[in-house]
Amino acid sequence: MRAIARSAYDRGALFVDPIFFDGAVKRTRLERADPETLGFVPSWYGQRVLAVGKEHGARISVQPNPEPGVLDGVDPTLAGRDGLPFVREILPVIDDRTTNWTVIAHPTRRWAEVAHPDLPPDEAFARLEADIVHVCRLDEPDPNAAWERRGDELEAAAERLNERRFDALHFEGPGTDLTIGLFPTSHWAGARATTVDGISHFANLPTEEVWTAPDPRRADGVVRSTKPLDVEGALVRGLTVRFEGGRAVEIDAETNAEALRGRAAVDEGAARLGEVALVDREGRIGRLDTVFLTTLLDENAASHIALGSAYANSVAEEDRPLVNRSDIHIDFMIGGDDVAVTGITREGGRVQVLRDGAWQI
Repeated sequence: MRAIARSAYDRGALFVDPIFFDGAVKRTRLERADPETLGFVPSWYGQRVLAVGKEHGARISVQPNPEPGVLDGVDPTLAGRDGLPFVREILPVIDDRTTNWTVIAHPTRRWAEVAHPDLPPDEAFARLEADIVHVCRLDEPDPNAAWERRGDELEAAAERLNERRFDALHFEGPGTDLTIGLFPTSHWAGARATTVDGISHFANLPTEEVWTAPDPRRADGVVRSTKPLDVEGALVRGLTVRFEGGRAVEIDAETNAEALRGRAAVDEGAARLGEVALVDREGRIGRLDTVFLTTLLDENAASHIALGSAYANSVAEEDRPLVNRSDIHIDFMIGGDDVAVTGITREGGRVQVLRDGAWQI
């Protein structure tokens, strides 16, 4: 992060995201505002993101925002209408690669109590602080060098996937039997990103995934989420999604299903997939066996997929008109040691990719 900040200061354009939603304010809005106004987003929220892209600045986003569980008890149908603090303008800025950016985690007492509910508040907070230090490799003698090594490992895994050029991936596990199609030019990436100005950066800290854009027309079967999902403050537990012809046709959950259904209905692409990501067991987050209830950490503990917009730069130019487009991007976790991932070749062959969380290629 120091390098990201330095590059931004050199350009005179460091941008630290100041939108922090007070949970009580967001909750009050959902409980008291006219429901027809909940989709409203002030125009300057998006305009400032576009302005940072225009200046080729750097962005630092602090998570969780809002804190997980802040909307417990709120009508999930209403929660699904309010996507803030996410704004759709962030997606084209990422695709244009005009900014070097990172998302980082910051411990708060409320988050600590949600992540470690069996501990007294002070102990929970101390535990969460220690967790973040560990998963961000800040306990290493040289954290920067540690991230460079992990980045090399992830990029090597991505390259092995790129060499195979799979036509599809098949996920199998308890409650899961899902096949996701890939483009001929789907390009797996891991750890580092590079801006149009040649600045290399880690977009997420921590990061443990390799990912690409799937074909949004080709997802069939059922998948069960292996971790709870936080949808802008509404916790969705026991999530099951059924896909037909690439579209999520059924979204069910033990809690707050309507929150995700609402987000998946905002536009035509919101119910289709924009990302598939694989996570192995060598990352530090999964080994803690803790559900952090914030996507930054939980998505890097398990393989996952995302409803909504794809990152178009993960396919070649000829396939970019076909990638999924949407005003949302919501990751949810579907992987684990008991979920097998198999690559399907263009000739119909099957190749083991992940078994018991370990790479097989």
